Formats: sequence, C-alpha cells, structure tokens
Amino acid sequence: MLRTLTKTIDIQKLLKTFQKTSILVLGDIMIDEFIWGNVTRISPEAPVPVVAVTDDTLLLGGAANVVNNVHSLGGRVLLVGVIGDDRMGAKVEALLVEQGIEMGGVTVEKGRPTTVKTRVIAHSQQVVRFDRETLGSIGRQSQEKIIRYIDGHWDHVDGIIISDYGKGVITPAVMDFIREKRKADGKLVTVDPKMNNFTIYRGVTIVTPNSREAEVAAGKGIKDERSLAEVGVELLEKFASEAVLITRGEEGMVLFERSGAITNVPTVAKEVYDVTGAGDTVISVLTLALAAERDFPRAAVVANYAAGIVVGKVGTAVVTPEELRKAVTEYVHP
Repeated sequence: MLRTLTKTIDIQKLLKTFQKTSILVLGDIMIDEFIWGNVTRISPEAPVPVVAVTDDTLLLGGAANVVNNVHSLGGRVLLVGVIGDDRMGAKVEALLVEQGIEMGGVTVEKGRPTTVKTRVIAHSQQVVRFDRETLGSIGRQSQEKIIRYIDGHWDHVDGIIISDYGKGVITPAVMDFIREKRKADGKLVTVDPKMNNFTIYRGVTIVTPNSREAEVAAGKGIKDERSLAEVGVELLEKFASEAVLITRGEEGMVLFERSGAITNVPTVAKEVYDVTGAGDTVISVLTLALAAERDFPRAAVVANYAAGIVVGKVGTAVVTPEELRKAVTEYVHP
C-alpha cells in the first residue's frame, strides 16, 4: 500500500550542506540549442508553420545540464564525458570554463560529433526538435581515460551521478568498474537511466526511471496502484539497488526502498510549461540531498520540489537555492 510522506524539511540546513558537497557527474554531454521565434502564417509549400526567428540560444545539456543544476545549488562538481573535436565541442568547453567548472574529466574524441539537440520554440511552445548525434559506444581509449579519471577522484567526491542519455558514454566496462569500486565503500551512485541500458545499472544506490522506462524495464504496464507496486518491487530486484524512484510527471513520484517501504510523493508543480531537463534536476537534487543525509524519502521530497520549479520554466533550466528555499517554505507553511 502506498503511503504519502509528510516530513518536515529543514531547507536552510540542507542548502548549507549542499555547499560542502562534491559530486562527480558521468554521462552524455550535449548542447541544447533553442531557436526562438514567432509564427504568424502557414507555409504555402507545405502545411507547416513558418517561424520568424528572433533569437538563438546555446546551453549545456544532458550530463552537462546535471552539472549546471549541482553547480547552481552550490555543490562542487566534476564532469566526466566525451565531446567531439568540433565547433559545438568548443562551445561546451567555453561554457564550462565560463562557469568555473573543472574540465579534466572531459575527453575529446576525434571523429565523433558533439551531440546537439535543437528545439524550435514559438510562443513558448516547442514546434519541432532535431538531433545531431552518434549513438554508438565511445572508443576504448575514451573509456580507459574515463575509468582512470573516476579512479583518481573516487575518494574525493561524496557521490556519483550517472546521467545516461543513451549516446554511448555509459558502457558496460565503465559501469563494471564503478560497481566493483562501490563494493568496497558503498559510495553513493545514482542513475538517471535510458531504456537501452537497463542491464548495466545493477548494484547502484538508486535508479530514477520515468513511468515508461519503468514499464519497459519490468516488462509490464502500470495501470493502477497495484501494478505500480509490482513494477517498483520488480525493479528493486532487477537493479539490486537500495531504492528505485519512479517519476510520473503530473502524478508526482513513487519511491520504493529495499526495506519494503513504498512512498508516494505528490507533485507540487503549479504550472507546467516545459519538461525539458526536468530529469536532470531531479537526479541532481536527489543526489545532493542523499549525500547530505542518506534518507531516501526526504531526498525524494526535496527533488520533487525542485522538479516543480523547473517545469514552470521554458527551455533547459536550473533551480537556484533561493527558488528551492522559497518553494519548500511556502509549501510547508502556505
């Protein structure tokens, strides 16, 4: 049976702890390009809108957006991943340097393009998205560099985020290394998964699939409270993790713990404009909170507040300490 959590959050104390926390983010680095404009007519060539472009924005995306979220909340952060030897790869480097984020874990792989997701936005609505990417696994040398970097920084971070967008950085060899390292010290390792990689996450701390990903991983649909519970319990066994957090959009989140506890975390979003990057925010805040205190329900609640903030923004966005403090305070003491 689901239980709804009602825990008091000392957000001021938590935000101070974030500033003392160091997180390593491993995953698929991207550029999120947003082309902004207005639509006033339909093309005479085909039944599609004509967008009059007014602006073009390049932002860090994927694992780099997770880094943005951790950094925005005051956490110390290291980024590990791969970019191409191209213009967009250079843009990633420039944006990271601009924010003062350490670049030692970022590998340039020649012949492999930097992943770019381009979204055309008109009147605050996404008109179309097109992707430029390579989906195959990164090269052996890149994997070896990543493993060496993680090994050298393992003892100096409080937690590791696996931000998997299915673009080839999260390989069996890399995950095998992390799993073996974790056996010795129980390091906090959180995973934002992708459907094509479910078999390699086994043995981490917590996995955060959305409803569709959870259904695919479990091989059964979520139709009601009973089937939801069955899927959650099955995923705990499949991943051999301490917990599984299924994110359900407007229905909030449900947390499954190894102890058998199942906790419902209702959504707190007031308005939903854009879900772009919401998963990045959830995994970032969840990991920061778990690094501060290994309390899964409390961490899920804080991550839920953060998600409620970011879906109210258009485009790839982050949550600031003041926004999170205000959201938690207002919800607990309206």
